[in-house]
Amino acid sequence: MRQFTAVVNPTAGGATSAAALLGVARLLREAGAGLETEYSRSLAHARELARAAGERGRVVLAVGGDGMAGAIGGALSGTGTTLGLVPAGRGNDFARALSLPTAPDALAEVLLHHEPRPVDTVEVVSAVHERTVVLGSVYAGVDALANRHANRSRLLRGTASYYAGALRAVATWRPPRYRVTVDGREHAFSGYTVVAANSGYYGFDRRIAPEARVDDGLLEVVMIHHAPRLLFFALMNELATGAHVHRPQVRIARGTEVRIEADRPIPYGADGEVEAEVPVTARVLPGALRVLC
Repeated sequence: MRQFTAVVNPTAGGATSAAALLGVARLLREAGAGLETEYSRSLAHARELARAAGERGRVVLAVGGDGMAGAIGGALSGTGTTLGLVPAGRGNDFARALSLPTAPDALAEVLLHHEPRPVDTVEVVSAVHERTVVLGSVYAGVDALANRHANRSRLLRGTASYYAGALRAVATWRPPRYRVTVDGREHAFSGYTVVAANSGYYGFDRRIAPEARVDDGLLEVVMIHHAPRLLFFALMNELATGAHVHRPQVRIARGTEVRIEADRPIPYGADGEVEAEVPVTARVLPGALRVLC
């Protein structure tokens, strides 16, 4: 029977994470599995806890949203440790890409009995050569700025903070001149964002890259060119279905390595966490992580 270590961040969505874990934990223990819980102080601490549990041969459960999943999944990438997800965030985009169930009994069945599946991860290297590994996507532009505004909001929380952050970001956005290099081929344009996607979803169930697959060894690179703001908002609404990819303002490329540069400093994010400013390089690490799904 599998032995699990659940890593929970009590300072970010802690109540939701604890509630999500509670129902699954009871089912795991009733089935005879071992389960211990570790509470992290930060994402960096969560990575440390995950690596330590993996070194003891335990299956690591990332309990939280995409930031928590990305941090722990990145820490376990290339180690051979098996990852399980207990989705408890606002978006849960990577769990959605894996078609994970949300009901506790169905999720417990996956964690107890399904075989690990190899999936790709993404190595992210910043301008100062700092390296991290994430699961879902790297995005540079108005979406990263919106995320930054939402994270810094003191008056609004949850989904409301992201809507307000997005409106503020779009209203003040000045399209930079991008230079995006995908496997040596350069794309130059002015626009709103560039998304190097391993998972097809980002930003609360938005299908930014409908053709992206977590196990094909490729990144789907979505480039949204400049457009009038009203047209851009219409395009953003189409993210719910993925219909935006048919717009002439959207260009898509595929490759294993993507470098994003711009003619002025703009923020980039990775799995819901804003890291720094471009330039940034994303490289796919094929089959680097074992996930129960």
